[in-house]
Amino acid sequence: MRTARRTVQDGRVDDELVDRFLTDGFVKIEGAFPPRVAEDCARLLWRETGYDPADPGTWTDPVVWVAGMAQGPFAAAVNSPALHAAFDLLVGEGRWVPRYSLGSFPLRFPHPEEPDDAGWHIEGSYLPEGVESRWYHANLRSRDRALLMLFLFSEVTDQDAPTRIRVGSHLDVPAVLEPYGEEGVSMLEIAPKIVDASAHRPLAYATGRPGDVYLCHPFLVHAAQPNHGTRPRFMAQPPLMPAAPCVLERPDGDYSAVEHAIRRGLSLTD
Repeated sequence: MRTARRTVQDGRVDDELVDRFLTDGFVKIEGAFPPRVAEDCARLLWRETGYDPADPGTWTDPVVWVAGMAQGPFAAAVNSPALHAAFDLLVGEGRWVPRYSLGSFPLRFPHPEEPDDAGWHIEGSYLPEGVESRWYHANLRSRDRALLMLFLFSEVTDQDAPTRIRVGSHLDVPAVLEPYGEEGVSMLEIAPKIVDASAHRPLAYATGRPGDVYLCHPFLVHAAQPNHGTRPRFMAQPPLMPAAPCVLERPDGDYSAVEHAIRRGLSLTD
């Protein structure tokens, strides 16, 4: 198991962040937002579940999905100086859209039943015009997604259903997506090919403390898993939206880390 060490401290981003992102496909930002903000977010999420935090007997489902939350603590979590600095470094200054809500929240509870959403995948990000499907698509330029982000609002150990990550798998996906062109392909269709292409990769687990954030390449192959611990895992997995489409041929060579990784996956660069 690999764990990214601290690469952001007091808003300062060092060069290791980019190197680790290009190689592994993700970086862990420890203490990306204050623990007290994480506590406020967790309190609001508990309210949405209708469960009693002190009574595990009320935790009746293995997974509770909470829709986008935009209260003050969530806006504060995603707008910390450390995260903004990392967004600039990985996506590029002026190339990402600020956000004030945090997507959907898969809250995983200790439960004897297995969840039905634990397969390996990348995140789709759009539905093509004129295509009738409930399955989101992805394309080589990662349309409508600059990063996948994992926000931790609870303590997450190996036993608390941490997200599983195939380290370096973001480099396997570009060649799989390339034949589908600009329209891209649905997650249902592409999932088996992505799983096979990345099967050789080592595993890491998105563990950490409340306030930690994992910033992931949009092509990182990952999966959920059952919660075998004794406490719930509260996490958000929002996208960072791009301000402009990903560009894989720039005359000035000013590629973002996300773009550079895609080019590396296509053997267009070292």
